[in-house]
Amino acid sequence: MNEPKKPSAQRRELVKPVAEPALDKLGVELTALLTRIMPVSLEAQIHAEIDIVTVTISPEKLIGSCELMKENTELTFDYLSCITVVDYEERREEFELIYHLVSISKRFKMAIKTSIPLDDLIIDTVTSLWRSANWFEREAHDLFGVKFRGHPNLAPLLLYDEFEGFPGRKSFPFHEYDEW
Repeated sequence: MNEPKKPSAQRRELVKPVAEPALDKLGVELTALLTRIMPVSLEAQIHAEIDIVTVTISPEKLIGSCELMKENTELTFDYLSCITVVDYEERREEFELIYHLVSISKRFKMAIKTSIPLDDLIIDTVTSLWRSANWFEREAHDLFGVKFRGHPNLAPLLLYDEFEGFPGRKSFPFHEYDEW
């Protein structure tokens, strides 16, 4: 009879997978276009992450970068599909915000990344450029405590008014949660 295997006393070290960038034809075209038209004053870093073109900027340059992406006729990023807030364990002093953009007419897709410090979680709103930002920014405010300067209404979207804390953060104490 087969006996069950006993668990090993040693745990394997976590290995994070790494994927080399592999842009499609449109991604390569977009990278070349951004490299050509991006103003030096935006101090943008253009690169690829897995299969998407990514522009990394400082928070102060967010509005200028977003205006360029939307208003430039060679780009026309007319759709903000998502705003993601990332709480990396290894970067405990800041959150990363990722704005996922799509140009419907040009069929381009890209991400704009910026980081904001935990001790000053304020960044300008992009609701004047993309109406979809309204709900995405409210969600980021609810779950992570990010404040969007100039947002028309940061009322809770997912949580009730009296909810305390930010459940999107890794530091949120889920283990202390009790069902009623």
